[in-house]
Amino acid sequence: MNPGQRWRPVGLVAALVVLVACAPLLFVIYSALGVDAGRWAGLWSARIPGLLWNTLSLAVGVSFFSLILGLSAAWLIARRSFPGRNLATWLMVLPLAIPAYVLAHVYTTLLEPGGVLARHWMALTAGMLPVPELHGLGGAVFILTLAGYSYVFLLARAALVRTSPSLEQAARATGAGPWRAFWRVNLPLLRPALAAGVALIVLHVLSDFGAVSLLRFQTFTLAIYLQISGRMDFSGAAGLSLVLVALTLAFLILERVFRSRQRYYARSMRGAAELPRRASVVEICLIWGWLGLVALLAFGVPLAWMLHWSWQAWLSGAIDARFWGYAANSLGVAAMAGGVTVVVALPIALYHMRARNWLSTAFVHLSSVGFVLPGPVIALGVLMLALTVLAPFYGTLAALVFALVVRFLPLAVQSEEAALQQFSPSLEQAGRSLGAGPLETLWRVTVPMIRPGLATAFVLVFIDVLKELPATLILRPTGFDTLPVRIWIEASEEMLEVAAPAALMLVVLSLPAIWVLMRLTAAPGSPQRTRSGARTAPNRPGFAGI
Repeated sequence: MNPGQRWRPVGLVAALVVLVACAPLLFVIYSALGVDAGRWAGLWSARIPGLLWNTLSLAVGVSFFSLILGLSAAWLIARRSFPGRNLATWLMVLPLAIPAYVLAHVYTTLLEPGGVLARHWMALTAGMLPVPELHGLGGAVFILTLAGYSYVFLLARAALVRTSPSLEQAARATGAGPWRAFWRVNLPLLRPALAAGVALIVLHVLSDFGAVSLLRFQTFTLAIYLQISGRMDFSGAAGLSLVLVALTLAFLILERVFRSRQRYYARSMRGAAELPRRASVVEICLIWGWLGLVALLAFGVPLAWMLHWSWQAWLSGAIDARFWGYAANSLGVAAMAGGVTVVVALPIALYHMRARNWLSTAFVHLSSVGFVLPGPVIALGVLMLALTVLAPFYGTLAALVFALVVRFLPLAVQSEEAALQQFSPSLEQAGRSLGAGPLETLWRVTVPMIRPGLATAFVLVFIDVLKELPATLILRPTGFDTLPVRIWIEASEEMLEVAAPAALMLVVLSLPAIWVLMRLTAAPGSPQRTRSGARTAPNRPGFAGI
């Protein structure tokens, strides 16, 4: 029996999962195709051009400044040895624990008239310059850059550590200056990693709802939400969603074409284990001046704000049973969505790793629909599915969990695929030869062997669900509030003492995901040191921690 026939039952289950995951997108497309020509003409003339300009401008601006912050921090940490280097690495990654809508709320509060930063700004500039205005394109670029530059940093740092410094040294030996060596040697080698980082940032920008809502900057996601919640115009929201999906797909295709044409290889990895050059005293001051400023803006200031107002809330008794109820709702939804996502992703990952045919590859691509559809679009698709086919499904917790599973299914599939890559199929064959059936082999052999990968998938989905706002805001049952929902509501009403504890708890619960990301992106070519200080051999390529 060939592998394709042996794994056919798993393929049927995977096909069912993929079909269900694609259902929201199919319903959005079906509803959008029902919009008449006159309505389309009205959307194109009145709304779509402005939304396109705002969304594309935001994506370009955030990508540009994220590249500057992330690449500069990665190069300094990877190419220079200085006191506190490991701490600097963590400081560059910790901003991932803070959702963009929390950053937006913090800075709009601190820069409002009478705010702490507003007073310091006026004192520093002697009243000569107005306080920066965050409500608009500039403010949205600033906030989303602070929230997203860490993706570029992680990928660029891993690529720099894998790249041999001897290539740069050879360029310097031929007379090239530092900047010329960087542009002609380092940057070409980093292009694939930078392209991947920009792709992640653009996808987050296209799907962001909370930050642009608080900053009152109209993008497609905000317009879709207003069409659904304010006007109850599902057909108009579907039309806008279809344009946003087309825009996202166009970007993904463009990014894939760019990466396929730009391939660079290092001829030797011998230099990859070399320690970076020790920084001088002046360089140490400049490095920590830059990295400290970035860390202060992206993590230090928001954390200080959350700690201050959380303490005030505790003293005033604002942290009551309702607050812990919101936390329990968030944890419960995250646990349910994480558990279901890990289970339904397993047939897709298992079939792809064992069958290895065009159909299994298609299933993996189709299961990634959550990367293409922003939260409001998935929520709209689930609403249409419930209203037209499954009426009892409308307004239930099951509808919310279903939308979250579709949204974050790609994370689980990728994590489980990585775990299965390190698990030999011969162990499954041994179990079958001893008389175990397919399900018994899966439960007693496969699942225990890939348990770390399953745990990683659960943690990643769990943390992302904790921070998800738009889908939860649209699909939550009546009276069912989570931490992100309360942050958004209280931020809209300027109730700092309630929003701050919820934001702080989200950060605390997100820290395990930061640890997982650091393990997953551990550079395989970097040298390690034992407790005695002796250098060990470089790590082999792979996913650390899986």
